[in-house]
Amino acid sequence: MGPHPAVAAIRLAVRRVLHDILNDQHAFVGHPDRTAERLPSPLVLVACSGGADSMALASALAFEAPKLGVRAGGVTIDHGLQPGSGLRADEVALRLRELGLDPVESVAVTVGRDGGPEAAARDARYTALDTVAERHGATAVLLGHTRDDQAETVLLGLARGSGIRSLSGMAAVSGAGGRYRRPFLELDRQTARKACMVQSLPVWDDPHNADPAYTRSRLRHEGLPALEKALGKGVVEALARTAQLSRDDADALDAWASQAEASVRDAAGLLECAKLYALPPAVRRRILRRAAIEAGAPAGSLFARHIEEVDRLITGWRGQGAINLPGKVVAQRQGGRLVIRQG
Repeated sequence: MGPHPAVAAIRLAVRRVLHDILNDQHAFVGHPDRTAERLPSPLVLVACSGGADSMALASALAFEAPKLGVRAGGVTIDHGLQPGSGLRADEVALRLRELGLDPVESVAVTVGRDGGPEAAARDARYTALDTVAERHGATAVLLGHTRDDQAETVLLGLARGSGIRSLSGMAAVSGAGGRYRRPFLELDRQTARKACMVQSLPVWDDPHNADPAYTRSRLRHEGLPALEKALGKGVVEALARTAQLSRDDADALDAWASQAEASVRDAAGLLECAKLYALPPAVRRRILRRAAIEAGAPAGSLFARHIEEVDRLITGWRGQGAINLPGKVVAQRQGGRLVIRQG
């Protein structure tokens, strides 16, 4: 008799990602005919909060990695935002070791205030994960985001009005060199929780996930249930599907913009307004955004409204002055050229 269907589902998702990691390693080394045994055994870490999603992921990694010759470790982040968080992080680290993961680290971080509490915690978390991965030479870090998390991310992007890239949600592979992998984006949250229950894995439910002070929490407990009540079941699946379709479209537009950028610059490398005007708006605005980031504007602080203002220097030119962008970057039109630089 095989494992419970929920356990089989999470293991299959992790197995597929581990195969992808090994295939990427073969391609990087340049010897696809070499076996995993002849190549250095890659280290894959799981980022684990102790919640059901990440504990299910850790258990699946611990089960699948040895069969593929992959070393498996874990890391838990103590954000220091709740009383007793340090002890809780130590407990999670102990559970990861009991699963057979090695190395395992518990890392305390200081959460700032930039961008709000959720964004600040996320920034601190990823900075710590990058540091741990680099210190241990890890090939990849697995994250336990599920299809439900993806649906929430799409709705949050829709509420911000940030465009198709924001609607594409979380990528299955992201980070420098494809470091971050999300095996559970096609699995729902209940599957992960069920897998923990049938394996008798203890899980911790973060009270912040039920705190209405946090936008994502309100969306999870109020917004999505209201949508399902109004529109019927299947909203989460539809939103996750929208994310993938949006990502495909956004990737295609990004590629178009990358190819078109050289054709709209003059010999000195300045953007020519007339040539920019001739491009479709979606392509033109991507070029403008990229130019602003290259000039020093922080990507996380550069919103659609900023790019729309810069775009009006091209499509609605009436002699207006310079546009101030985040990072002390200034965009202005000069003699038929668009100049974007540090102010």
